[in-house]
Amino acid sequence: MSKVGITRAHTNIALIKYWGKRNNELFLPMNSSLSLTLDAFYTETKVTLDDSLDRDYFILDNQEQSLEETQKITKFLNLFRKETQLTTYARVESHNHVPTAAGLASSASAFAALAGAMNQATGLNLSHQELSTYARRGSGSATRSIFGGFVEWTMGYGDDSASSYAIPVDPADWNIGMLVIAVNKQKKKVSSRIGMKRTVETSPFYPAWVESAKTDLVDLKQAIHARDFIRLGEITESNGMKMHGTMLGAVPPISYWEPDSVKAIQKVKDIRDMGIPCYVTMDAGPNVKVLCRQSDMATIHKLLLNDFKADQLISSTVGSGITNLTEADWLR
Repeated sequence: MSKVGITRAHTNIALIKYWGKRNNELFLPMNSSLSLTLDAFYTETKVTLDDSLDRDYFILDNQEQSLEETQKITKFLNLFRKETQLTTYARVESHNHVPTAAGLASSASAFAALAGAMNQATGLNLSHQELSTYARRGSGSATRSIFGGFVEWTMGYGDDSASSYAIPVDPADWNIGMLVIAVNKQKKKVSSRIGMKRTVETSPFYPAWVESAKTDLVDLKQAIHARDFIRLGEITESNGMKMHGTMLGAVPPISYWEPDSVKAIQKVKDIRDMGIPCYVTMDAGPNVKVLCRQSDMATIHKLLLNDFKADQLISSTVGSGITNLTEADWLR
């Protein structure tokens, strides 16, 4: 006998960044964060709990993954199996419509989709808020991909895992868009987890970053509630640059930037100087995200074509929260 769950989850891009854990095992962050879920990037995952399986299997984009990679998935699946007292092994099939490990939040959509599929397959029926605490255990930013629009991940308190979860802030249905400049879609040399750990442990700038992020979060939520796009963009750009500044203070220093990253940032500033409001943010990778009004995306895209190839530019509207799919959806 087998039980199946199929879920789609979209990526999210943090506007107030999450960078650093206070508890590495439980993925509890040093500060609360806030993100925008994107429609253009997503992961679809099918979990089949099958009594005939002798172990867990993980197939990513039609390629069976190594035992080492599968063990990471097994550790995550065990969270659900422990809760439901199931011992059945799983076949996990995942299609990532996001370049993996390139700073485009592939782990966020991947673990949010996996959490949703396991929730469905096990019949656990967790609420979205509860499910976000499970998704967090796979990837911190995955907690935010459970919801659509603007989403806050509350840091919680102490080592209480249940107190750190995601909540929807605003549907972002007021002309919000984001354009990604894909400078390099290859796997990054320094993973986010290693980069975070090194920054927290060695950067003298890090404590100031945590305090600054708390203030930025309050200010950003005020801008969202006021629907003040200019203020929203200014805080987003400032917060992202400060995060990368903390990395430069790490020992040894960490920089995810490439020459084209700098070129992209300058180009966006040039466009802004032309009177089109647009602001940059970057995660742990060289790719640049441009927060803009949806109505300006086509114009910004056209202007960026002077310096970047068409396949490097991806425009996205606001994404929704996780969605359970049917077998018919999966086969399509």
